[in-house]
Amino acid sequence: MANIAGQAGVNLSADLASYLSQNNGNLTSEQLTGIINNYLTGGDKVAAQGGNLSTGVYKRFGEFDTVQGKIDTVTSGLWTGDTGSMTSFFTSSTQTNATKNYYLNVYNADPATDETATVQYAIAFGNKYGSGSVSLANSDDATLASKATYAQYRSILLEEEDEFFSFTSASGGTHDSEDILIVNVARARYKETMDPGNIEFKLAGPNGTQTFIDDSGKKFSDSVGKAGRVFNIVSGSLNLGTENDPTVAENYSSGTANGQGFGLFYPDQGLMVLNPAALRATVGTSTDSGSVGGTWLYKGFDYEGQNSYLLHNMLESGSDFQARRVENISTSHYFVRAQNREFNFSNNPTFITGSDGTFKESDFETNPRTYITAIGLMNDANEILAVAKTSQPIEKSFDKEVLVKVKLDF
Repeated sequence: MANIAGQAGVNLSADLASYLSQNNGNLTSEQLTGIINNYLTGGDKVAAQGGNLSTGVYKRFGEFDTVQGKIDTVTSGLWTGDTGSMTSFFTSSTQTNATKNYYLNVYNADPATDETATVQYAIAFGNKYGSGSVSLANSDDATLASKATYAQYRSILLEEEDEFFSFTSASGGTHDSEDILIVNVARARYKETMDPGNIEFKLAGPNGTQTFIDDSGKKFSDSVGKAGRVFNIVSGSLNLGTENDPTVAENYSSGTANGQGFGLFYPDQGLMVLNPAALRATVGTSTDSGSVGGTWLYKGFDYEGQNSYLLHNMLESGSDFQARRVENISTSHYFVRAQNREFNFSNNPTFITGSDGTFKESDFETNPRTYITAIGLMNDANEILAVAKTSQPIEKSFDKEVLVKVKLDF
């Protein structure tokens, strides 16, 4: 219960006396509560019983009819059309070779035949020393795209003192990798953040199809770095949860992939950084120099933009990339109240008949009725800002009151 005391009580008494004096002793309940509420805050404020009645088609919201600034968290499918699974993967022949040296755009449909095709994500390859790109020794136009890519993502994701991307190791420490493969989801797709625990992608190679998820389900708290939350990419499926450790046990010929983690997931950046050596040990094996239709890295300085295609081919062959996004949506709630004596008549021409304004339905003389089908929210200049449609007409009469909550998301 609110208590107005001390100087506030003295000031309230003076305001009431002044108002009564200026208005010949007349004071409505709305005017009284308005004066009192000047001395109350938040939930202590009081509302006038009954409130103002509308005699026309407009009614101003009361102080307690709106709730502003609520935040709702919603999740939806990541890909175009709010779908959670991407099963078709296309590249564009119109993407220039200059940009393909740095990244490869992947679409949900063939951009050559479907004008609605939209970029879903990009794939990039990075090497700390520029391997996998044409060197300056081989071309005066060389840009060492792989070195630039590694440096770019290092700058975005790692602390200043971190020289390498480090993945988990079966030995209990970490493994520094000079090679990385990047999956960079389009900002228009993930919006605020990707949803940890709701990603799954399949890579197919000579050893069959392998399924990967993130390990957010195993963590009691998120690891937070320069780029926000960080999770490991692990072997598992969304149906089974995270079953396997974020490392691999297989060896390939040189043995350098033994026990290395598959990669890192940065949901707040829409990025996955994958470890090529660990993927090579599980998805398939090949020589470092790569081969036509092969599955692994083109190293040395005679190649440009080829490694992005290797990962794209594995994702395309896997034929399933599931992901969801999370958004915090600001909402406003408007409680639209039609009391029993309000909105029982209509200015619609069909409500009356003839030039004398006779009701079209004779019983409207004693029992007028209207049917609410839409609610318009307007500003003080009578400009419509939003329109809410009811799912079915709502009958309104002198013996019925209507309360409709209109929710606006921003």
